[in-house]
Parts: sequence; C-alpha cells; structure tokens
Amino acid sequence: MEKRKLKQSIIFIIGSGIMLVLTIITMYYTNKPNQELKDDDFTYVSKLFPENIESVVNTNETLIRPYSNPEIKIIQNYYDYKGKESDQENSIINYDTTYLQNNAIAYGGIKDKFNVLSVLDGTVTSIKEDKLLGKVVTITHQNNITTVYKSLSEVNVKENDKVVQGNVIGKAGESNINTKLGNHVSFEILKDGQYLNPENCYETEVSKLGN
Repeated sequence: MEKRKLKQSIIFIIGSGIMLVLTIITMYYTNKPNQELKDDDFTYVSKLFPENIESVVNTNETLIRPYSNPEIKIIQNYYDYKGKESDQENSIINYDTTYLQNNAIAYGGIKDKFNVLSVLDGTVTSIKEDKLLGKVVTITHQNNITTVYKSLSEVNVKENDKVVQGNVIGKAGESNINTKLGNHVSFEILKDGQYLNPENCYETEVSKLGN
C-alpha cells in the first residue's frame, strides 16, 4: 500500500509541475509587453500555412461570349475606325434621321429570345428600362472593366447581385432604336471608361484588355 501511495504522490507532483510550467508560459505570452515579437515566438503559426500557396484568383481569365447558342451571329458591328469599310457601314445606327456610331455589337439572327450570359464574374451595378434600348443591365468587374447588356426583354438579376461567369442575366429582346434587328442583345465592354470592340476581347486575358 505504501508503494502505491508513493507512486501516486510522484505522479501528482509531476502533473502539478507540468501544469505550473504551462501556466507560467501562458501568463508570459499573455502579459508580454507591447514590443516587436521575435520570429521564434510564433514559429508554430507559420507551420499551419504552406509556403507555396497559389492564389485562388484566376489572373488568366478570359471573357466568354454573352450567349451559348452556336446559331447566333453578329447582326450589327462595333464601329472600328480601323476596321473594314463594310463593317463600318454595318455599324452605323440610323434613328430618326440621326446617324450614330455603334459602340456595341448586336448578336442575334434567330427568332427565339435566347439567354444572355454574364461574360465574367462581377457585380450588377445598374438595371434600367429604356424606351429606345429596352432593358439594360450593367455589370462591373475587376481590372476596371464594365460590361453592358442592352435590348433585353427579361432580366433575371437585381442590383448588387454577385454573378458568376456564364450566369443567365436575362433574355434577348428587341429595341426601338433599330427594330430591324429582331431579337438580339446589344453588348458593350469598357475598360477604364473606354469602349472596346468585344470581338477583340474574347481571346485576350482580362488583365491585358485595352493594352
């Protein structure tokens, strides 16, 4: 019996000693003066995170087209002063005896009111109803990029919604500014407030648009 009591006493002493050491260490770091901490103080923290973590942001992201139906085509061009003369002629909007240069590309050519897709991840910053242009959705993206989707007949998003590339934001429709186009989406893209030709953007990395 005496030996058993002796062993229990030794175990109790050792356990108490360990608890005392842990308490002293905890109090030391809790009450340590506000001074520059040494790297050794928190070496254990760095071990929680691998050194070679890859960014989850895809810097090589490229735009998709604002539609998925392969039958859809360009029915009105973007006005590019460096472009072909035939394309320039097809990019002039004639409304009420006024001639306007088109800053968008109109995609359509089919009878159906096809789905219109977000070309990039972004945030819906504006939804408007325009008498000439139909329903208009504006989405802002990283790298100071803005995309605008006009001539929509339906809108499936709300202002401040977060959208992912490929999300359906609405359906194509008609516009009063050019009724001959039928069902279509008039798509604009801007970088730093400057219009870009969408057809020159689809195969280009987002970070290089407008360069």
